[in-house]
Amino acid sequence: MVFPKNVKLVEVGPRDGLQNEPNILPTSKKIEFINRLSQTGLTTIEVTSFVSAKWVPQLADAERVFQNIDKRPGIHYPVLIPNLTGYKRAIAAGATEVSVFTAASETFCQKNTHCSLTTSLARIQEILNQALPQHIAVRAYLSCAIDCPYEGSISPHKVAELTTTLLTMGCYEVSLGDTTGTGTMNKVSALLDKVCSKAPTHQLAVHFHDTYGQALTNIYSALEHGIATIDCAIGGLGGCPYAPGAGGNVASEDVLFFLNGLGIETGVNLNALLEVNRFLFNSLQRLTQSKTAQAMMGGSLQQERT
Repeated sequence: MVFPKNVKLVEVGPRDGLQNEPNILPTSKKIEFINRLSQTGLTTIEVTSFVSAKWVPQLADAERVFQNIDKRPGIHYPVLIPNLTGYKRAIAAGATEVSVFTAASETFCQKNTHCSLTTSLARIQEILNQALPQHIAVRAYLSCAIDCPYEGSISPHKVAELTTTLLTMGCYEVSLGDTTGTGTMNKVSALLDKVCSKAPTHQLAVHFHDTYGQALTNIYSALEHGIATIDCAIGGLGGCPYAPGAGGNVASEDVLFFLNGLGIETGVNLNALLEVNRFLFNSLQRLTQSKTAQAMMGGSLQQERT
């Protein structure tokens, strides 16, 4: 078996992870979180998302976070954007790399982006028309690459077609998302057989959720196909509000330990990553404890009034 000698981990915890947390991490803690990640050897950290605070209040501080993190040489700090408005906000904040998103499912696209798949692709083209002349790198996420919570199984042929469309439009990479976390090795292999026959493997990434504990075996299948870019989130943070029951992203530390065992280089230090994990979850735990204490105090005050 010939695997890639080197794999790039794309850390999506600060964006895809924190956007699903019920308690909002303070801006200063987000900045410290990202700065700590920058010291682990990771070369790509997705910082935040320039979306409406109405839809994602957890990331309402996108500008402040992006502008105040320590940007280290050699590390990419992409941000997610939903449309041209988000793109303009991101560029004004100093972003040099953005991520766009669509889905292989019409229904999921309507739920997630509030528009049709055709309109979603048109919005991405608008962004590319602005970004490419400005030398802004654009990555694409393709959700529901295996199953959709509303439409069921998705055709690998359709995913392959959409992948080549996004690459032809000008995206430098397409990340194939197992949004529901229901992918298995057989499903992933069938998908990648088709996609890799149409698109270069160096322009593909995989993004697995770990709903049923299949993410690492699915990553093994991706490695077999020569894919060398893997999305992950520290501590398995994340999920998807439009995919009921979906688990979090595959944990970065699990992926790193798995790759280390296969002798695949990433440049990331496992002990350093575990330290960041402890910092983040201590911060989130304190938020939960504070919220619980406030709720109990509020209940006590209500009892006194009655």
